[in-house]
Amino acid sequence: MDHDHYMRAAIGLADEGLRSRRGGPFGCVIVRQGDIIGRGNNRVTSSNDPTAHAEVTAIRDACARLQTFQLTDCTLYTSCEPCPMCLAAIYWARIPTVYYGNTRQDAAAIGFDDDFIYQQIPLAPAARAIRMQPLLREEALGSFRQWAATEDKVNY
Repeated sequence: MDHDHYMRAAIGLADEGLRSRRGGPFGCVIVRQGDIIGRGNNRVTSSNDPTAHAEVTAIRDACARLQTFQLTDCTLYTSCEPCPMCLAAIYWARIPTVYYGNTRQDAAAIGFDDDFIYQQIPLAPAARAIRMQPLLREEALGSFRQWAATEDKVNY
């Protein structure tokens, strides 16, 4: 199979999601050794879950199937450039390569916030549209100190 085949599968999932009215026009597949091992389409509105983007649902599917939280030997194909949340999930899953169809500017042109969020990220917390206020840092550091001292932890 070639890259076009997998991208068409992702686009097909986007179209399927639209037809079923589960969410926005986004689809994703994750491929390992030539096999699609994760599939997802946007399910934000049908699941009332703002994190149920195509990439996140595909990552969840692939990780459940492989029983791992790292997809280091996989490739992700998505119908649109990942939003910042999905991009972060891709980094957390350690997926080394991403192919995408539409751009974040294409998504913004039809009313999605991806580009706006990308613009917010480099801003200092005080300059962002969402109010961000540090609170009880010294207390919160206790959990971090305990994690750092744990010898048998699973790093991720």
